Amino acid sequence: MATRREPRFKLCRKLGVNIYGHPKALSRLTKDGARSRKKTSEYGLQLLEKQKLKAYYGLLEKQFSRYVEKAKKGKDITGVALLRLLETRLDNLVYRIGFANSIRQARQMVTHGHITLNGSKVNIPSCHVKIGDCIALREKSRENEMFTGNFLELKSFDVPYIQKDFTAFSGTLTRLPEREEIPIEVNEILVVEFYSK
Repeated sequence: MATRREPRFKLCRKLGVNIYGHPKALSRLTKDGARSRKKTSEYGLQLLEKQKLKAYYGLLEKQFSRYVEKAKKGKDITGVALLRLLETRLDNLVYRIGFANSIRQARQMVTHGHITLNGSKVNIPSCHVKIGDCIALREKSRENEMFTGNFLELKSFDVPYIQKDFTAFSGTLTRLPEREEIPIEVNEILVVEFYSK
């Protein structure tokens, strides 16, 4: 499985947003912002938004472009459809539920078999979660204080499209998210325009 391995804080400074949610990620960013030295072209803005969205979900180019093509075939607005596809990935929902502190950690939890989907062990982070699917922490993994601590301390986003069950250490996707409910700073229209050329 290919993963992004570049320095995280350097990437945050380059893109101008705190992708990873770490308090010190933008501490060395200049007052003027990331790309202040020269005027950015229209293509440059589109590229920046694409890179930002890829970084939020920890994807590489080949996999990301497949999501864009899939979003274009849907009935919804392409940008919103793309965000919904990315938001309903298993690793992202594990992060949103609160089992992990980051998408990187969520992906590792899934690949190491700590997560179940509708009672079955799943180790594919890109697995698509449907409405009504239940994501839970495995019985054995509930002994891990870090996983249970993350979940019980509510360090995650409070997302309205996920219903949490604190006794069963699980979360259920109740519906697809609306655009304004997805907690990321990105202009998805520019991303779609980038791939429309």
